[in-house]
Amino acid sequence: MRSVRRTVSALVLAPGAGASRDQSALVAIDDVLRPQGVRIERIDFPYRLAGRRAPDRQPVLVGSVVAAARKLADDLAVPQAKIALGGRSMGGRVCSIAVAEGLPAAALVLVSYPLHPPGKPDKLRVEHFGAITVPCLFVSGTRDQFVTPDELEAATASIAGPVTHVFCENGDHGLRRRDEQVAAIVASWVLALRR
Repeated sequence: MRSVRRTVSALVLAPGAGASRDQSALVAIDDVLRPQGVRIERIDFPYRLAGRRAPDRQPVLVGSVVAAARKLADDLAVPQAKIALGGRSMGGRVCSIAVAEGLPAAALVLVSYPLHPPGKPDKLRVEHFGAITVPCLFVSGTRDQFVTPDELEAATASIAGPVTHVFCENGDHGLRRRDEQVAAIVASWVLALRR
């Protein structure tokens, strides 16, 4: 199968449920990729902008990602398919749903993907994986209570696009004190798509 060359002009990054666009991992990714010519757009979800703690319903979350990606493509005057999407935990999951529902994208960058709620491995959040055809990067800790490496590798086998897994040894769901490591992994992968 011939590999598809993708060009990434920009990356939309969405935060986890309890964080804002200034989540440290997202800022670290921004700091590494922006000097390499990749435009970064870190977003806040509507509930954060309104000062609420509880996340919006899924259609609202997905709609905000779609709107941000379309605006960024328009601002840069590039095709939507040159915009990569991703984020941490819930933010990455929402981006993956947007792509599965038809939003064109160059790739998905999914840091600490929440495969299931802690302690509930039977409640998988993967029903949309089969509709994803773009390259995907999953960066997770080996001690993440939302997913084990084996669970993630098994679940992502249904993704039609090429999947890359990077596991940070002894990292938890928050990947605390791993921002530089995560940013380096993401930057290396995203820049490789541009070659």
